[in-house]
Amino acid sequence: MKRINWKEKLGWGEEHIEDLRLAGYAYIRQGKYDIALTFFDALCVLEPESAYDTQTLGALYVQLGRPKEALAYLDRALKMDADHAPTLINLSKALIMLGKKQEGLKLARILSKEKDPSVSNIARALILAYEE
Repeated sequence: MKRINWKEKLGWGEEHIEDLRLAGYAYIRQGKYDIALTFFDALCVLEPESAYDTQTLGALYVQLGRPKEALAYLDRALKMDADHAPTLINLSKALIMLGKKQEGLKLARILSKEKDPSVSNIARALILAYEE
């Protein structure tokens, strides 16, 4: 079955997509993850090859405590961009939430060596919080 190109059907251009993305981020900044989820879900339909939007959707599911849904989107995002450290951090969190603590911590240990402190610090915090 052929995928429908919803951007084309709606007559939307990149400016419409960017407006949708900015609105979603506005809700993220307000901590309204459930509302932001709707925007990023739509973005993943409109731009199914966007690793960025897909990983953001996965991160939102992590924030909402829904690790199974998060895992599906994070895996999909990693197929598009295998070395994206923020996606890997969220994957680590989702694995821990799913009871796969050792697997999540193993990934966190790898990420704790990242040069980017926004990644390595979160990874270290996960290790401190969950390692026995």
